[in-house]
Amino acid sequence: MEVDYAVLKKGGWMRQKQKNNFALRIHVVGGHLTGEQMATIAEVCEKYGHDYVHLTARQSLEIPFMKLEDIDAIKADLAKGGVEPSVCGPRVRTTTACQGNRTCPSACIDTYGLALEIDKRYFARELPGKFKFGVTGCQNNCLKTEENDVGIKGAERVEWQEDKCINCGVCVKACREEAITLKDGKISINMDKCTYCGRCEKACPVDAYVAHEGYIVSFGGLFGNHIHRGEVIIPFIEDHDKLIKVCDAAIQFFDDHAKPNDRLQFCIEREGEDKFKQEILDAYNS
Repeated sequence: MEVDYAVLKKGGWMRQKQKNNFALRIHVVGGHLTGEQMATIAEVCEKYGHDYVHLTARQSLEIPFMKLEDIDAIKADLAKGGVEPSVCGPRVRTTTACQGNRTCPSACIDTYGLALEIDKRYFARELPGKFKFGVTGCQNNCLKTEENDVGIKGAERVEWQEDKCINCGVCVKACREEAITLKDGKISINMDKCTYCGRCEKACPVDAYVAHEGYIVSFGGLFGNHIHRGEVIIPFIEDHDKLIKVCDAAIQFFDDHAKPNDRLQFCIEREGEDKFKQEILDAYNS
């Protein structure tokens, strides 16, 4: 029987050193699995594998020691519990995310909701090389977004409301950038120092700040054989549609200019940083 290993890898089946054994990568969006999915995965790894799973660095699960002859049966059993294989190779990988503002008091955005949207829009898209998205809820940066081809960090633009302020100074202490000062009963915010972290708004005991949700997006992150910190082009993106536009522009730039097995940062370096930045700005301003 002739085996097309490229097709298997595309579907999340990665060859092991043991002949005819595969580690099956599971499609997990934003690190989120239901109880039913977890039970299904447990049954499959016990029935077909060595009764354990591996947690990957990108919030996925791999079930090792899956046999070649069992592939169809494994896929069918997983599907019964709403579990799908992931993808490998030159295409958009699963989106990672922290828990976001559904549970985390520090988070500025719904990271899981955004991860689902990104996954639905881009997951498994064929490209010259692999492409990774990561979403984190705030400046704590639990997901290390700058390691991704496109990293999205939740943020807040704040407005101080003088009529509600009691001059307690809590926001001044909460600000880690010394961007906020209190003098003569008035708050001043130095936007050149502000990182849009939203800590002032969250710390305020009287809701004297209005928060405008937004995003800080970095491009070209790498963390492997080569390491590069993704770079921010637009300091703060407040409009959700504009966020999607710059994501579209980044992935299209990669699709248009990348070479086989490229990464976005290599493509940017070869084509020119100014060219890439201009395409992102054009998308943002469109």
